[in-house]
Amino acid sequence: MMTLLKLFLGNLLVLLQPNKAQQLATNGMTLVIEDSLSFRERLMRGAILAKAELAKDDQALAKYHHDYWKNRGTEYFELTDDNFESVFMPDCSFVFDILEEKLQETEHEFTTLVEIGAGNGDITHYLSEKFPQIEQFIGIDLSEAQTEKNREKYKDHPKLNFVAGDAFEWIENNGASNMIFVTSRGVLEYFTQKRLLVLLKMISFFNRVIFVAIEPNGLDHDFMKNPGSQPYGNERSFSHNYMAYFKEAGFELVHISRKVYAENDHSLSFIVAQSGVD
Repeated sequence: MMTLLKLFLGNLLVLLQPNKAQQLATNGMTLVIEDSLSFRERLMRGAILAKAELAKDDQALAKYHHDYWKNRGTEYFELTDDNFESVFMPDCSFVFDILEEKLQETEHEFTTLVEIGAGNGDITHYLSEKFPQIEQFIGIDLSEAQTEKNREKYKDHPKLNFVAGDAFEWIENNGASNMIFVTSRGVLEYFTQKRLLVLLKMISFFNRVIFVAIEPNGLDHDFMKNPGSQPYGNERSFSHNYMAYFKEAGFELVHISRKVYAENDHSLSFIVAQSGVD
């Protein structure tokens, strides 16, 4: 009942304040941190997201996410600056030990590692120290402001290169063989199912690539009942069937595991996939 009342009030506010609603959607609203939105703005946000989801307009949801990370990503990274030490290292770094083992097993050399959604650059930097044999590390992020911060922070690290822009477009123009691609703790969840499949197929087409993905899923996503993608969580980002999509794109799965965070209604999937690698 309370949810329906909030949606009613949110839709009413959107109707009465269309310019405010447009500004909210364009500037970025999908991920609410602390008190970054007023109560009225939260009501409008809920109504805007619910309307797109009800209409099954995944493109609209994806654009809301894109605009948030492009325009307000820096705010998020400033508020979660300790996540590398408090979350990534204890919970996620093990998957790069698996990558390290894989690289030791293969005779192929990988010249470039690309992090899609580099955020504050800490993981890109960490990987450059863990894999010194790789020649260059590229961190791509939608936020120009955050990218400039990363360039300044790591200006004395010649192997690191930070790029502001859309990773899909960058890979389309610059992707090549002997590359490793990485996403960490929520990047591919902002791609629509269709765009994600196109991205994975494009990457798998290159000769000898490895993809390490750390991505969330909604706990209510039953892949047996719905093998496709569905919105989940407060953001209404996309819970994807990563195992199926990587296989459909032509990847071989080297590793897949899952950690459940019941208090946050999601799990993390850890995937190491390869294409054209012996």
